Amino acid sequence: MADQSLLARDLMTKEMVMVPADMPVTSLAQLLAEQSISAVPVTDAQGGLLGLVTEADLLRRLAGREDPTIGFLAGLFSNTDARAARYARTHGCEARDIMTTELVTVGPDTTAAHCASLMEKHRIKRLPVLQDGKLAGIVSRSDLLKAVLEPPAKIGTPGEQEDARIRAALKAEMRAQPWVPELYVFAEVAAGVVTLHGFVKSDEVRRGLRVLASRIEGVRQVEDKLTEFPYARFGAMI
Repeated sequence: MADQSLLARDLMTKEMVMVPADMPVTSLAQLLAEQSISAVPVTDAQGGLLGLVTEADLLRRLAGREDPTIGFLAGLFSNTDARAARYARTHGCEARDIMTTELVTVGPDTTAAHCASLMEKHRIKRLPVLQDGKLAGIVSRSDLLKAVLEPPAKIGTPGEQEDARIRAALKAEMRAQPWVPELYVFAEVAAGVVTLHGFVKSDEVRRGLRVLASRIEGVRQVEDKLTEFPYARFGAMI
C-alpha cells in the first residue's frame, strides 16, 4: 500500500529533458527515441511551462497527413477554427505547433493519492509539477507505482537518497580496509557532509579515515570528530 504521506515533491522526476518552443519536430522525434522517453516539456527561457510534446502528438501529426479533404459545402458548416488548429498540429514544423497546451498540473504538496485520482479522471499518464509558475518536475504513472511497490524508507528527496548511497559506500570501503577499527568508528552523512565519530588509536588511522571518506563519490566535506582511544580504560581491547 502506498505511503499516505507521500507528496508530488517526493515522487516527481526532477532531472528532465526540456526543449524550447522552436525546436524542429524532426529533432523532437529523434530526442524521444534516443532518450527512450515518451514525452518532453516545452518551456520558455524562464522555465515556464508552455506545453508537452508526447509520442501521441507526434503520431497524431503523422496520421493527420491522411485526413480526407472536406468539400466546399461541408466546409461551410464546419468549425473553421478547429480545422485550422488541427492543420497546424498535423503540418507544423516546430514544438509550439504540435504540443499539447491544455494540461492538468499539480503543486509540490499535492498528495500521491490525489495525483493518482487526477490521472484516472483525465485519462492522462503524467502530471507536470509547478512551483512559483515554473516547472519543478513531472509525476508519471511509473512514479506513482514506486509509491506502491517500494518501502517508504526507499522513497525520499534526492538529497536523502544520495546521503544513503554515500553512507553505504563508506561503510563498505571501511569494511574492506583491515586497518579501520570498524567496531569503534561510525559516520553520519547529511547533505554530502561526512562526520566521523568514534575512537582511533593513532593520528595515522585518523588521517587515513579522512582520506578514505573524502574519496567516496558525492562527498563534499569531511568533519573529524574522532577521539584517540583512552588506553587506560580500553587498553585490553586494543
